[in-house]
Amino acid sequence: MAYLDGIKRVEDLNLDGKRVFVRVDFNVPLDNGVITDDFRIRQAIPTIQYIIRNGGLPVVASHLGRPKANPSPEFSLKPVAERLSELLPEREVIFAEDCIGDGVVEQSKRLEPGQILLLENLRFYEEEEGKPRGKFNSDEEKAAAKKALKESQKKFAESLAALADVYVNDAFGTCHRAHASMATMVPFFGENKGCGYLLEKEIKFLGNIVYDPEHPFVAVMGGAKVSDKIGVIESLIEKCDQICIGGAMAYTLLSAKGVDVASSRVEKEAMDIAKSILDKAANSKCELLLPVDHVVSTALDDTTPCETVEAFGAGQMGLDVGPKTRELYGNVIRKAKSVFWNGPMGVFENPRYADGTIAIAKAMTECAGTTVVGGGDSAAAIRQFGMDDKVTHVSTGGGASLELVEGKALPGVEALRING
Repeated sequence: MAYLDGIKRVEDLNLDGKRVFVRVDFNVPLDNGVITDDFRIRQAIPTIQYIIRNGGLPVVASHLGRPKANPSPEFSLKPVAERLSELLPEREVIFAEDCIGDGVVEQSKRLEPGQILLLENLRFYEEEEGKPRGKFNSDEEKAAAKKALKESQKKFAESLAALADVYVNDAFGTCHRAHASMATMVPFFGENKGCGYLLEKEIKFLGNIVYDPEHPFVAVMGGAKVSDKIGVIESLIEKCDQICIGGAMAYTLLSAKGVDVASSRVEKEAMDIAKSILDKAANSKCELLLPVDHVVSTALDDTTPCETVEAFGAGQMGLDVGPKTRELYGNVIRKAKSVFWNGPMGVFENPRYADGTIAIAKAMTECAGTTVVGGGDSAAAIRQFGMDDKVTHVSTGGGASLELVEGKALPGVEALRING
């Protein structure tokens, strides 16, 4: 497909006897050092296994969380190394206590066939993200720190590149970030670079559904802030036949239409944005659907009574879409040839307000067309409901999938492209 033009696949690379830097996205949730969802780890395994089967020596690298110090033990990738060992019992996973340095270089050179070297958290170095940490007394001081960091980032990237002969990106969830391990280090490998199976799959499904969807093409958009997704929604209005809106963003749009949404969460500062979206949809071929009924309460807890209403009463806040909306959106989804879903319909973490999100997930499984879940909370929800294996594709990247759908170039993908 066009989006992958000029990009080698892992199968196009000479791996035999080569150290292969594999950038993955092992940014998994932890609870007191215990991984609560290993979805992202499992998704990277096919690429790692292919590299090993074809004589490559994988040097696997990832970030985890947002550490404020270097290093931060609670953000160590050691639990990930242990889980990867469990998932690949026939392989030896060696955990490096750092991600750069002479000691790590020696570890990479001593790798034997079948072994995997997993580096410590890349974000233990501020050079990975290229953002200076700490407090600054003035804008000038911060600007000087940024300039110095830009130079040290290049050295950091060169140190990472010293660990391998070939570069493979399989970290779709981070491709929208121009970080050292995603972009800055890649030129050191010349043409010995390519995409892994997961990145290829993500681009295939998300790219196809954006650039060449079968119609009717339906998008389901939820979540809290319309301002966070204005670019995506505006892009989808140009491509979709229908867009179903849920979550708190629906109340901002309803309020912009003049509907009294009482105490529902509304982005008052985004009213102009909301009105522009409504105007753009009204002057397009896309039908923008908003909730017609709501599950409401006067407090978000487990005890305050909730009810279904079509018109809000004083003090009520919308916490989920109602049954009529669930039926409306479900019928639209089931008739579609292509569906893209990003964002829950309500506060699905609370079972009392999960029915809307469950209804969307169920309708996705009942659609005969291509169904893609765009990462983030919607991906977590469909896995929580046990329906993730009944849709076409569940993305590993929320932010990256939205930027791809919006039509933006992803730095991590562009770094792989071989011009000419």
